[in-house]
Amino acid sequence: MRYPIVIETGSDDTAFGVAVPDLPGCFSAGATLDEAVEAAAEAASAWMDAALDAGMPIPAPSSLDAIQQRPEYAGWTVGIIDLDEVLSDDTIERVNITLPRRVLRRLDDLARAKGQSRGAFISQLTLSAR
Repeated sequence: MRYPIVIETGSDDTAFGVAVPDLPGCFSAGATLDEAVEAAAEAASAWMDAALDAGMPIPAPSSLDAIQQRPEYAGWTVGIIDLDEVLSDDTIERVNITLPRRVLRRLDDLARAKGQSRGAFISQLTLSAR
């Protein structure tokens, strides 16, 4: 997925600022232009993950032309970040994993104690491990 970004030029005294207009509140900065763009991709990934966790939809990316015409970004440089499509995919997928029986028993006991299925418990553990 290609999302447009807007870049506010930095200087010797200030960092480069980057915003992702299609993802409200998503912004980053970096000492160099490369660092700022890389940080923007990381910020967008985190934004999408948090939005999906909150049950919010992921906005579709705007065209570069549409972003460039927005008056609030006059004088900013327009660019793009390329994000892995999996970041916005909340499709349920069946997986087969291999675990020792003692680990599986412990996993099931922990899930049962939380009133969850095995899959829901694994999902909760994974999403809370940040």
